[in-house]
Amino acid sequence: MKSIVDLVNAHKKDNTAGIYAVCSAHPIVLEAALRYSLTTGRTLLIEATSNQVDQFGGYTGMTPKDFRQFVLQLALQLNFPSEQLILGGDHLGPNRWQNKPAAEAMAQAECLIRSYVEAGFKKIHLDCSMSCADDPVPLTDEIVAQRAARLAKLAEETCLACFGTQDLAYVIGTEVPIPGGAHETLTELTITTPEAAIKTLQAHISAFAQLGIEAIWPRVAALVVQPGVEFDHASVIDYIPAKAQALSRVVEDFDSLIFEAHSTDYQTPQALQQLVHDHFAILKVGPELTFALREALYGLAAIEEEMLPAHACSGLREVLESVMLDKPEFWRSHYEGTTQERHLARSYSYSDRVRYYWPDREIDAAMSRLMDNLSAAPLPLPLVSQYLPLQYARVREGKLRATPHFLVIDHIQDVLRKYDAATHSSH
Repeated sequence: MKSIVDLVNAHKKDNTAGIYAVCSAHPIVLEAALRYSLTTGRTLLIEATSNQVDQFGGYTGMTPKDFRQFVLQLALQLNFPSEQLILGGDHLGPNRWQNKPAAEAMAQAECLIRSYVEAGFKKIHLDCSMSCADDPVPLTDEIVAQRAARLAKLAEETCLACFGTQDLAYVIGTEVPIPGGAHETLTELTITTPEAAIKTLQAHISAFAQLGIEAIWPRVAALVVQPGVEFDHASVIDYIPAKAQALSRVVEDFDSLIFEAHSTDYQTPQALQQLVHDHFAILKVGPELTFALREALYGLAAIEEEMLPAHACSGLREVLESVMLDKPEFWRSHYEGTTQERHLARSYSYSDRVRYYWPDREIDAAMSRLMDNLSAAPLPLPLVSQYLPLQYARVREGKLRATPHFLVIDHIQDVLRKYDAATHSSH
């Protein structure tokens, strides 16, 4: 299996080498990613975030061990080789327990790290950036680095005890908004300065040395910074290479280090390719994948409404809206504006708060009914052309089966094609 360290070495030789991380727990998204990587034969990196998956279950209800078994079961069903798979943990640290005193939050963070490493996750993002209840605001680089080093030491000890080896790759730093896109409307981003990036690196090098774990530094594979990419509910801030050139050159002075770019969702293919060229060689994508899932399902719901009388339809869109209104906790604090603006945001926001609702029993039942309704007879190709035109073209070329399931899978894979091209290109 190619490791993250192997990727770093490849990028150092040729700055077109990169990898994308699929940050989603949705089974259809993960199936799309596994099927796509089967066709390319490339290593697939799948990541869980600390709010999705933790020692208590996170919002998915899965512990790290559960998540690993979930992904491996999907892989087994698709005959996907497990050695072609890397699992990563994102934003692992005390962030979930910020309302607790630092000592208590860090104790929970240690349990979190241990549970991820024991489960076989090999890429570990150490994120101790957010202040706890009794902390100064903001934290100093030194405190952040000392806490990260403490968690790295525990991760190393756990890996050795469980697997008899120490093969973890680490990511440090976190100059990005919280996972899943910005909460506020963005107008301009502050790009990480080279000085700030170097200070973060030096603080971590020093903290690792103080704990006697400096030998693992070659496996600190990536630094998270803000290269100037982000999205909010209705707009995308595109990568502007000229603004990030000084930052880009920072990692050229480190033999075993690249950058990891978060919130790259919705960037253009050209921007993604340029990010990799500029050493932001790990590209994280999450909401854009479930946004594409929702697009495809809405397309199928429109086809269903054309084909069937109203009483026979799944009513997926209406059920989704009803449940989101009944259970507003996942979107209410994120979407502002008029009633109509909030209505539009619930379905169409780039931040895709819909993704939190797919596991709901009512919504899942409506989705199953939609797929059953459209599987009962061949789909009329003119309707596929109307609502899923890119998939229609592949159906006509004989490259895609015109079944509801595979139309959804292929639409999600359109996002993955963009990322695959960016991370395996010749510039």
